[in-house]
Amino acid sequence: MSTTTAPSPGLRAALAPRDLRLFAICAVATAASALTDAVDVGRVIPFVVSAAALAVLASLVGHAVDALGDRLGAGATGVLQSALGNLPELFVCLFALHAGLYDVVRAALVGSVLANVLLVLGVAFVVGGLRHGTQHFGAGRARTLSMLLTLAVAAWLIPSLTDALHSPAAGHERALSVVTSVLLLALFALSIPAAVRRDDGEAPAALAPGPDAAAGSDGAGASEGAEDATRWPVWFAITVLAAAGVAAAFVSDWFVAALTPAMDAVHISQSFAGLVVVAIAGNAVENVVGVQLAARNQPDYALSVILQSPLQIALVLAPVLVLAAPLVGATFTLVLAPMLVVSLVLTVVIAVLVVVDGDSTWLEGSALIVLYLLIATAFWWG
Repeated sequence: MSTTTAPSPGLRAALAPRDLRLFAICAVATAASALTDAVDVGRVIPFVVSAAALAVLASLVGHAVDALGDRLGAGATGVLQSALGNLPELFVCLFALHAGLYDVVRAALVGSVLANVLLVLGVAFVVGGLRHGTQHFGAGRARTLSMLLTLAVAAWLIPSLTDALHSPAAGHERALSVVTSVLLLALFALSIPAAVRRDDGEAPAALAPGPDAAAGSDGAGASEGAEDATRWPVWFAITVLAAAGVAAAFVSDWFVAALTPAMDAVHISQSFAGLVVVAIAGNAVENVVGVQLAARNQPDYALSVILQSPLQIALVLAPVLVLAAPLVGATFTLVLAPMLVVSLVLTVVIAVLVVVDGDSTWLEGSALIVLYLLIATAFWWG
């Protein structure tokens, strides 16, 4: 990637060989995704190549987040990570709205919340629990994130309820969706100071043991993990985050272009594709990063990254799509199908119950994964 060309002496010393290899892999994977989009190589290969490119870009973002974590704190790191991680889904949804795929967009938005709160958080709990036992995170931050997520989803569902209950507001869902979107964006702006504030006694990410720490009896693994987490300069880490986010946006566009042919080839319904495939692919960045942080025994950072993403989906992405839809010739509302509404309610209730105690275990993670698989199965037939 261009960020590795002719580095300054300080930056040259900061980059390890594995960093350069990762940059090269990301560049090759992104180029391969562009090539398969431009050249006819079948219906499934472009889909697989684009998905692989999103995965390696997610790994690159994970390294940059490690470098920023000790400077910014868990909250600010989660906000920044989620904002960049949701860029691909924003572009995907705008392109889908322009094509008139409203149901796919609604399913993808709900699927993003479900995938992060149930699947990704569950996998993080399982990986962290099996590797480090019961993990502990700041209960105060967890309560704040889960409370905001519950309120945001509740506000998000108001237009759906007015439509389903045939209230006097029925028939004015577009106007109600616009008002809801403006208020949710205002709530997000108000939540930023609390989200980026460091908790008292919060340890920097660099002090948390790296992935090799458990294997080293002399502490060398932990030192190496700490060094890796703080190696990059702040400006370089932010540049890598921005570049990876932009690249992920392009790759996500190519992924969606390849989705319909692949979906027809393997006989996947549109509802399942939006709820599961598009949602997971659009959030691939924070999916990988959150699990990596849990594996490195950084549960505060993992929880912040994972829960910030669905929170920003509800507070930012969905409202922005409502307000920006006319720019792409579409009219979008927040009215959801009844099954999507029920799935959202179940998800946020479970999220509150799981994180409110400040502890996580592999068994809790397994239960979250099982619930996600059951909901996904319910949408398999459309």
